[in-house]
Amino acid sequence: MLEFIQFLDGRMTKPVAYTSFETSWFHWLSLIILIATTVFLIKYFKKGTEKQIKKVILISGIIMVIFEIYKQIIFNYDGTGYEWYAFPFQFCSTPMYLYLVLGLSKNKKLDEYLIAYLATYATFAGFAVMIYPSSVFVDVIGINIQTMVHHGLIAAIGISLLVRYKLDYKAFFKGMTVFVILSGIAYAMNTVWNIIEPDIVFNMFFINPKYGTEIPVLSMIEPVVPHIVFLFVYVFGFTFVASLVFFGAKLSRMVKYKTSTKPQLAYQN
Repeated sequence: MLEFIQFLDGRMTKPVAYTSFETSWFHWLSLIILIATTVFLIKYFKKGTEKQIKKVILISGIIMVIFEIYKQIIFNYDGTGYEWYAFPFQFCSTPMYLYLVLGLSKNKKLDEYLIAYLATYATFAGFAVMIYPSSVFVDVIGINIQTMVHHGLIAAIGISLLVRYKLDYKAFFKGMTVFVILSGIAYAMNTVWNIIEPDIVFNMFFINPKYGTEIPVLSMIEPVVPHIVFLFVYVFGFTFVASLVFFGAKLSRMVKYKTSTKPQLAYQN
């Protein structure tokens, strides 16, 4: 078992984005695979039935969970105890769980909320990491593969959902509702953890007031405003970038489908 784990812990030169081929080949390869996967899924989602689409999403969620288990093993196999800072409930982790829920769901109303979130908030998260991956690259081969598969699937599926479904303003607010609920869960987890294990770092969604945030821009705002204000800014900031995805999709659909058959609605008002 130890030999197997050591194999999974194999080393490589830490990739660097947008430099020479020698140091950036892994990133470029990941982007090429992302483009190919996105094109394939867009075509598949446009023609596929709801059942077929949910099957793809469910399989993607299972793949992500398997990779996440590997990641947790690598981060914790040295026998010093579990590294709670690496607990998988960050913003980018949420699609992994929601893919499983959506893939198995029989509730149309729940599907509406999950699709809206995964097509807007999650899409931005996936593409942001794929385009600017410097903070996620390490010198462990498997971890680099895991993070590119994880965020690549989030981006590809998110774009495919935007193409498949026409999201209206009510849908966008449903996605925002999911984000607020998930943020609330993360904040509650942080609060409880600060009480039961005050000496161990646990910072889900990077909104634990005890440890601060590492998110660009927000990390400059947090120290100079009351914490409650920071939380509102946090929600607003993520909602703003999700709205860019939403309006970008609407603009693209308006231009591309102006004279074509009206695309299928995700849900009726």
